[in-house]
Amino acid sequence: MRYRSLKFSVLLLNFLFISVFGFSQSTVKKDLFNHLITRVKGDLNKDGIPDQATVFQDTVNDQSPYRLQVLFGKPGGDYQLVMTSLKAISPQYPGGKNGYVDGGGFRSLEIKSNVLTINVDLLRGGFCNKFRYQNGNFELIGYTGGFSDGQGSMYHTDYNLSTGLLLETKENYETGKMLSNTRKIVKVRPLPKLRDFEPESEVYH
Repeated sequence: MRYRSLKFSVLLLNFLFISVFGFSQSTVKKDLFNHLITRVKGDLNKDGIPDQATVFQDTVNDQSPYRLQVLFGKPGGDYQLVMTSLKAISPQYPGGKNGYVDGGGFRSLEIKSNVLTINVDLLRGGFCNKFRYQNGNFELIGYTGGFSDGQGSMYHTDYNLSTGLLLETKENYETGKMLSNTRKIVKVRPLPKLRDFEPESEVYH
């Protein structure tokens, strides 16, 4: 009887150890976005109280993805989390740390004039996506980008999604000569929302 009791106690201790260890492991693995990349502050919802946006990175994951979060400021100085996205910023290593790297990637965040801007570098240029808090969501209202083809031409795009006005230019960056200049209206409705936004899915990139 004593042997059975001892055996049961050992089994119980093993079970508790495995359960606690497993829980602690799952807790650690659940949130590995512990490397702060940037934190910016500014008024996003036009209430006169500073809000903030942060970007954290999971450096353990092979792709080193980013997590973007937006927090609204409250009168007492606290913050309320209102939006989280794991897709709005492309991973640092889309193909893994041993995969192909094109030399571009996330550069910075900005909050200016109630607009949140995500700036991204390209190998020979860069682009930015601009979001405004309206209709209860952060909606994409603007895109600006430019890049070189490495063969003498520079391309620039300025797209106001609020009005639909799309401006595209091409110029010779050695002579400064304008090769083409187009202006058209391309309306997108509903406007893309930051919580669902994926940069690679947008055709105007």
